[in-house]
Amino acid sequence: MVGERGIARLGWLILFVGPGLGGLVVFTVGPILASLVLTLFEWDLLTSPRYVGLANFARLVEDQAFWAALRHTLTFIVGYVPLVMTLALAVALALNTRLRGLAALRTAFFMPVVSSWVAVALLWSWLFNPRYGLVNYVLGLVGVDGPGWLFDRAWAMPAIILTSVWKDLGFVMVLFLAGLQAIPTDYYEAASLDGANAWERLRSITIPLLAPTTFFVTVISVINSFQVFDQVWVMTEGGPAGATSVLVERVVKHAFSYGEMGYAAAISWVLFALVFAVTLVQLRWQRRVALDA
Repeated sequence: MVGERGIARLGWLILFVGPGLGGLVVFTVGPILASLVLTLFEWDLLTSPRYVGLANFARLVEDQAFWAALRHTLTFIVGYVPLVMTLALAVALALNTRLRGLAALRTAFFMPVVSSWVAVALLWSWLFNPRYGLVNYVLGLVGVDGPGWLFDRAWAMPAIILTSVWKDLGFVMVLFLAGLQAIPTDYYEAASLDGANAWERLRSITIPLLAPTTFFVTVISVINSFQVFDQVWVMTEGGPAGATSVLVERVVKHAFSYGEMGYAAAISWVLFALVFAVTLVQLRWQRRVALDA
């Protein structure tokens, strides 16, 4: 192949790149474009699609269930992202030391990450059981009357947030741990010689030098939060009384429960636009911060 030109070179490129590129087009690019076209139709999977133009997007504006799902998704993001990042950073700082059994501790924190979301959601559904669950039992030991959790409109979303934090804590911790281990120890040694205490070293060295990792973790955490679904579907199915309905849950219900594929596709593209816009804002903010620094 080296040194070949024209048709022969093109043939080799097609031979090696074609299978991967073909799979990408057929299984990724094709379905994405098909979903975009589907937003212009009504289709119940049984009859022929009917062209409706932008009616699906117009319906979104007046759909109160959609706006409620959007509010619940944003509530989940506001509760989940700061909590998982704070706890993961604290655990990463604790595990970035020379402790006996450190490998076992890191493995224990990472085990939920590789566990099935269905299994984790079922486990926490049992733990949050208001009558027989371990959570309310422990609260009762300290004199606290535990709430109804998944059966209470006010506590269902916090329960899902706590479950999500427990599941993803190990993944975010590993990212922070990698960032911490990339910081040269010379900075800490110099700061110690200057008399800086642990808090001053954290504030003046660790947090600033961890900024690229923090930005990356923030971006992927926000993107993943917009797509929250598994735990909601298994633990509450959007209930009680729609208190935990989220955007992806609405997509699934409209597509496969109500047979409204076009409307579900419209919600999917609105979700894509939201994720794209938020990510773009984060990227521009990061560049501005980097320039100011």
